[in-house]
Amino acid sequence: MSEKFSATIQLGDLNDFIAPSQSCIVSVKGRKLTPAKRTDQPEVYIAPKQVPAKPVTISLKDCLACSGCITSAETVLLEKQSLDEFLANINKGNAVIVSVSPQSRASLAVHFGISSLQVLKKLVTLFKSMAVKAVFDTNSSKDITLIESCKEFVTRYEQSKIIGGENGELPLPILASSCPGWICYAEKTLGSFILPYISSVKSPQQAMGTIIKNHVCQKMGLGPEDVYHVTVMPCYDKKLEAVRGDFVFEVESQNSSQEKNVLRVSEVDSVLTSGEVLDLIKLKAVDFKSLEESPLDDMMINVNENGELFGVLGSSGGYGDTIFRYAAKNLFGRDIQGPLDFKIIRNSDFQEVILEVDGETKLKFALCYGFRNLQNIVRKIKSKKCDYDFVEVMACPSGCLNGGGQIKPEPGQTGKDLIQSLNAVYAQNVLVADPFVNPLVRRLYDEWLEQPGSKKAKKYMHTSYHPVIKTTSQHIW
Repeated sequence: MSEKFSATIQLGDLNDFIAPSQSCIVSVKGRKLTPAKRTDQPEVYIAPKQVPAKPVTISLKDCLACSGCITSAETVLLEKQSLDEFLANINKGNAVIVSVSPQSRASLAVHFGISSLQVLKKLVTLFKSMAVKAVFDTNSSKDITLIESCKEFVTRYEQSKIIGGENGELPLPILASSCPGWICYAEKTLGSFILPYISSVKSPQQAMGTIIKNHVCQKMGLGPEDVYHVTVMPCYDKKLEAVRGDFVFEVESQNSSQEKNVLRVSEVDSVLTSGEVLDLIKLKAVDFKSLEESPLDDMMINVNENGELFGVLGSSGGYGDTIFRYAAKNLFGRDIQGPLDFKIIRNSDFQEVILEVDGETKLKFALCYGFRNLQNIVRKIKSKKCDYDFVEVMACPSGCLNGGGQIKPEPGQTGKDLIQSLNAVYAQNVLVADPFVNPLVRRLYDEWLEQPGSKKAKKYMHTSYHPVIKTTSQHIW
């Protein structure tokens, strides 16, 4: 493999989408393919032994984000999705802004034996020593996606159940859209029948990109084309999400001759995984535990006046928990305090919670992690037998904390032990807070988005999904 990609990508044994060991095979001659004999995975085809005379290039449109492609096919990964490219853009003098996910903070916290809050403060020191202009936290953009998701759910629920009858264009259940591995699978494998069920709200990563490139950069005296936005994420699929054509917009700029040029600007320019940030720390020979802790900038970080981080419950975004509470209160006047009573169904990666009013079920939500559980939900939807109103969907077993881009277990440490440690650390130093009262988010609505669910909010915080036609091309060496 080319040295342009980090060792993390070259050596990673990922399981963040489809279980590893499956080769990515695309037929270019119309051969009849034999289905693999597996019942616990999405349908995968194994090609006959004949090998094409010329190598095949698999484009991003073909990629299903399975571990085989992400770890071994550099034709799928973009050069700009690498640690080297991140360092190159810093050296070019671009205005680099880094947004860190809470799952990556937890991964680094467990690895170094410190708190998530300390990790973020030390990352501010590290990145700013490299001339990064600002370091933000995607918990803040997640609060906006949660607010928009709450409004979206209540609107669809009312149209579907209260006004009367199933709304043909906006059916239930709503399936969460923040997991790019799940979105890849839905668009490229399931066909158009599933897409109307998927939430139109962008992921926290893309919401942060939209906020930075369309609002924050103006407050910083920069144009969107002047900003190089990097996110730190637990998942390789986030690299694929960042390069989607849906998340690119056009801006006009003037050159020295006063000629207007139209530039295509990405919401997110590059994605580094938690493991790649660890590679960066090692590359810079930094003693991370001893590194000074810098103050946090509250422009786009959920931090209160006491220097404490705040956010919602749920290590995979908290969509199910937050939307359930909001719907219970705004649809049925039930103000739920304390933890929700999620019941385990089949396994710990499939849980459900129900709201009953006068003995009648009014809301039924599920958390669905991993593809075995996901396929069951898809089959029920396809057969019109799914009785859930909302499903928080994540491709990874155990959710986002178990993303393929996270730092690997230490020698002698099992994956299960690591997940338990990540879950424990994730909530440390983070106060539970309602996103609707977040002053940072309220300021963004007042200054820019107007109000939740407005036309402006839908323009910038929502997107659409569509079936993707796969293409293959011969690689020219």
